[in-house]
Amino acid sequence: MSLRAERPEMNNNFLKDIRRIRAMSFGPPDVVIWILVLIFFMGAAIIGHGSLKLSLLGATSLVVLMFLVGAAVEAIIEAIRDLKGLGTLAGFITNGPEALCLIVGLVAGDLLYATSTPLGSNVMNPLMLFIAALISGSFILTVKTNPRYSLTCITLTAALAVSFPFLPEKLYPVWLAAGVLVTIPLFVKRPPEPADNGQKNEFSKLWIFPAFLVLLAAGYVLDPVVSFTAEQSHAPKGAIGFFVLATLTSWPEFKSSLGLLRRGKPLAAVLNITVSNITNIWLGVIGIIIHIL
Repeated sequence: MSLRAERPEMNNNFLKDIRRIRAMSFGPPDVVIWILVLIFFMGAAIIGHGSLKLSLLGATSLVVLMFLVGAAVEAIIEAIRDLKGLGTLAGFITNGPEALCLIVGLVAGDLLYATSTPLGSNVMNPLMLFIAALISGSFILTVKTNPRYSLTCITLTAALAVSFPFLPEKLYPVWLAAGVLVTIPLFVKRPPEPADNGQKNEFSKLWIFPAFLVLLAAGYVLDPVVSFTAEQSHAPKGAIGFFVLATLTSWPEFKSSLGLLRRGKPLAAVLNITVSNITNIWLGVIGIIIHIL
C-alpha cells in the first residue's frame, strides 16, 4: 500500500476514534452533573453575594475539566479493553489525579491535606459504582458480581480511610501497618478477569499516553479551580467538600465504571472501584512513610 493510500486510512481511523470518544464522554449523566455544578456555584454566588461572573467562569472551567477527564478515561478504556485485567488497570489509571494531589500536599508539608483526596475518594467511589450501575441498567448484575469480595474490600478500605483523620500522629505507624496488612491480601485475592472475547480492538493504543497526560493535568488544576470558584461564589466550605470535591475527585471512577458496565463488563467495573480503593490506601501509606522519613 502506498503512502498516499495509508494517510487517508489513518485519518479515517483517527476521526473514528475521536467520534467514539466524544459519544462515550458526552451523555445525559454528564450533562446532568455539569448543570448541577453550575447551579450550585451560581446559587451560592447569589445567596452569598459573591461575584456572579467569576463564579460562572470558575464553574464553567470545572465543567470543562470534567469533560476532559471523562474523555481521557473513555480513551484509555477503549485502548486497553482487549487486555486481560482491564478492571485492575482502570483502577490504577483513574487514581492518577489522587496520586498527583498526594504529591502536591507532601511538597507543601501537609500530610492530612495530602492524604485527604485519595482517602476521601474511598467513600465516594462505591457511590459512583452504585450510580453507574443504576444508569447503565446493570444494578442487579453488578450486585451479584463477587458480592462477598466486593463488600469486604469496600467496607475495609472505606473504614481505613475514614479513621485516619481522627488518629493522633503517634498512631500513624499503626494505621500504616493495618493498611498494608489489610490491602495486600485484598489485592492478591481479587477475582481473576478474563481477556476480551477475541474481537480485534480497532481503537489505537497510541491514545493511552496523551489521555493519561490529560487525566493528570486535569487532576493537577482541579484544586486551584475549585478554590477560585469557591472564593468567588462564597460557597460554604463544608458543602463544597461534600458535593463538589467528593464528586469531582471520583469522577474518573464513575466514568470508567459506567463505560465498563455499558461494555458488559461488570467484574471489571467492580474491580475498577475495589482496586482504586486499595490503591488509595497505598497512597496514604506512601504519604505516611515520606512524612515519617
